[in-house]
Amino acid sequence: MKKLLVVGLMMSNFVFGQKEKDSLKLENNAELFKAPAYTKPEPLSKKGQMFVFFGWNRAAYSNSDIHFKGNGYDFQLNNVTAHDRPTKFGIVYINPGWFTVVQYNFRAGYFIKDNLALVLGIDHMKYVMDQNQTVNFKGHISDPEYQKMAQNGQVNLADEKFLTFEHTDGLNYENLGLERYQSLINKKNVDLVWSYGAGVGFMFPKSNVKLFGNERSDRFHVAGLGTDIRASLNLVLWNHVMVRLEGKAGYINMWDIKTTLNNKPDKAQQDFVFGQVLAGIGYTFNTKKYK
Repeated sequence: MKKLLVVGLMMSNFVFGQKEKDSLKLENNAELFKAPAYTKPEPLSKKGQMFVFFGWNRAAYSNSDIHFKGNGYDFQLNNVTAHDRPTKFGIVYINPGWFTVVQYNFRAGYFIKDNLALVLGIDHMKYVMDQNQTVNFKGHISDPEYQKMAQNGQVNLADEKFLTFEHTDGLNYENLGLERYQSLINKKNVDLVWSYGAGVGFMFPKSNVKLFGNERSDRFHVAGLGTDIRASLNLVLWNHVMVRLEGKAGYINMWDIKTTLNNKPDKAQQDFVFGQVLAGIGYTFNTKKYK
């Protein structure tokens, strides 16, 4: 009888021990299958996110050679200097009806992969030839009045009679870029993200040109191509509000600048390097749900 009791106790201990082990296994397995807690993705980082941005710029340009060709003339002005034309600060910078008056920038970005965004941009810069300069001249002009202004291979442009030359409505660079983003600071309501990339696009200026006293040419047209490299710092507050500071450098080649109001073949061409600094505000948002 004692032997049977001992055997029974041993069997019961074994069964209860197995039940405890099985229950521990079930608890551990439950941890594996438990749904992960929802975490909102960092801004400017995940596939499917988007952002929009609007800002203002300052620009600088290298010297350029401008070649003019048309009925009765074919000449080149060498090492022409130019500058941008920022609008005086005021209500014009925040009035939606006047936003094209200032030098502005627009961006719309979509993350095609984690940390990699395709960015559509409009850079509305302004280019103004320095009027108070004497430049080297090479070529010929059939009109004797303007030919005699080219003395000893040079032309003084100060009196505006020979030429005024601007892209002020403006030097529009419509571009598509690819940008990589990297988080620098990731706090609860503050993120700092930097990016770098490159872009390419076409030039769609409204060139204001007045040559030899003719009526000013002033119309939008596709004039050439541009390309750039860029980098930016993006401060994102409360996961949505973005403050962006961007620098870029690029190359512009315009071979079809309209110099007359009609459909004559008169045109100018130039190429130059540009630099640009811009700042503004934007908004980030998600286009899909994250688990």
